Amino acid sequence: MVIMEVPTIDCASLRALMEGDVPGCLVLDCRSFLSFNASHISGSTNVRFSTIVRRRARGGLGLEHIVPNEDTRNRLLSGEYQSVVLLDDRSSDLSQAKNDGTLMLAVTALCRSPCGVSVFILQGGFDSFSSEYPEMCAKASPPQGLSLSLSARNPESANPKCSPCNTPLYDQGGPVEILPFLYLGSAYHASRKDMLDMLGITALINVSSNCPNHFEDSFLYKSIPVEDNHKADISS
Repeated sequence: MVIMEVPTIDCASLRALMEGDVPGCLVLDCRSFLSFNASHISGSTNVRFSTIVRRRARGGLGLEHIVPNEDTRNRLLSGEYQSVVLLDDRSSDLSQAKNDGTLMLAVTALCRSPCGVSVFILQGGFDSFSSEYPEMCAKASPPQGLSLSLSARNPESANPKCSPCNTPLYDQGGPVEILPFLYLGSAYHASRKDMLDMLGITALINVSSNCPNHFEDSFLYKSIPVEDNHKADISS
C-alpha cells in the first residue's frame, strides 16, 4: 500500500486563505450529503458519489467525479485556484481516512490531476472548524420530508393533487442518489417541490399511470405510463 504525503492545514490558516484579498482556495467537503446540507463551511463544495461509481472506479476516480461542476473544474484546471483543502468529519490527517473513503479517493484524484494545485487536509475536519469558527459555517434545515418518522407526514407541504398516488409511510424518507445527480424517489417525493428544489432536481421521469406531473412550470417531465403491479412489462 502506498501512503501519500499530503500536508495538513489548521483551521486558522484555512480561515486566512478564505478571507484573503485574492480568493484562491477551493474547499471540498467529503462528508455525506445530509451532513453537508445540515451545516458546512460557507463556499465549500460537497464531494459525493454513489457506491456504484466508487466500485466501478476501483480507486481511480476522475476529476469530474470529485469536482462535478464544470465551471469550478475549469477554474481549477486553469490555475485560478492555488490550493485545495479537503475535509471530512474529524480526521486530523490522511492516515486516519479510510482507504476506500471519499476523502482518500478525492485526494488520489487531485494528486493525479494535471491542475498543479497544492492539496491540503483540514486538521480536525468540519467538527473542529465549525467549533472554532461557527460564523463561517452555513446551516440549512432540510425539508420535513427528509426526516419523516414512520407515523408522521406533512400533507400541507405536498401537492394536494397527489391523492391518487399516495405513497406508503415506510417510503417517505428522502430520495436515494444512485448516481451523481440521479435520484430514485417515490410519488410522494415528486409531490414535494421543497424537497426537489433542495436536491437541485431539474427533470423528472414519471414512471406511473396515475400520478400527475405536479410542477410542469418548474421542471422538465418525461412520462412513461406503467402500472404498479407484477404484470407490468417494464422492460419494454
